[in-house]
Amino acid sequence: MTGRTVLVTGATDGLGRALARELVGSGATVLVHGRSQERIEATVEELRGSGGDGRVRSYRADFASLAEVGEMADELLAAEDRLDVLVNNAGIGNSVPGGGERMESADGHELRFAVNYLAGYLLTERLLGLLTASAPSRVVMVASAGQAPLDFDDLMLTRGYDGVQAYCQSKLAQIMEAIDLSERFEPAELTANALHPATYMPTKIVPSPLSTLEEGADATLRLIADRELDGVSGRYFNGRREAEADPQAYDRDARARLAAISKQLTELAE
Repeated sequence: MTGRTVLVTGATDGLGRALARELVGSGATVLVHGRSQERIEATVEELRGSGGDGRVRSYRADFASLAEVGEMADELLAAEDRLDVLVNNAGIGNSVPGGGERMESADGHELRFAVNYLAGYLLTERLLGLLTASAPSRVVMVASAGQAPLDFDDLMLTRGYDGVQAYCQSKLAQIMEAIDLSERFEPAELTANALHPATYMPTKIVPSPLSTLEEGADATLRLIADRELDGVSGRYFNGRREAEADPQAYDRDARARLAAISKQLTELAE
């Protein structure tokens, strides 16, 4: 990864922080994103102390605010001359925060849809020019095996809210975005894939871990760096194995509808 620049969203905790450590160790320049400036500074200090001095930079944005995501994209585009990989990892679980109650983002959108999907959608769209200028580049969506079809009649789940449904539909939306990107760009220019890194890793949103961060980091790093995946795009992986996502992910009409809604919802922040 020497000479390559990787942006990891949600890099101050859990899988994102483990990924950042591995990437720094492999020689990459790592762009650390986080919401808390205190946690960002602690992460950057750790990474620089482990050999990443001069190859670690940071950007702050609360993904519950599309305006902040847009501002972060502006800052990054002004400061960086290349971006080889974007890892859309930042996200929240089905009950943390909120304890299972419905919450809204700063823009009035259902919070899990906003943070897990919509913020990453906006950031990706804003950075596509830099990514393609750095071709061949990759976009990696850290999704989940927990997936649920999007209800376009109630996308923000205003009726009969369920946190698990909210989380699962936001993760399917990420997979749908990856497939769309694979159809928009030639694989020699940009590839986009999604994965379920591991089951119930020990992060702040998981009460009873079943897998290790190392397992999740290994699977995600494969999509980031493995040369055997050059040109592979529009796929979903369960760990290191290619798998089938929810059928809605392969519904071209559903993906087009999601893309149109996403573009409409993010226009004010662009």
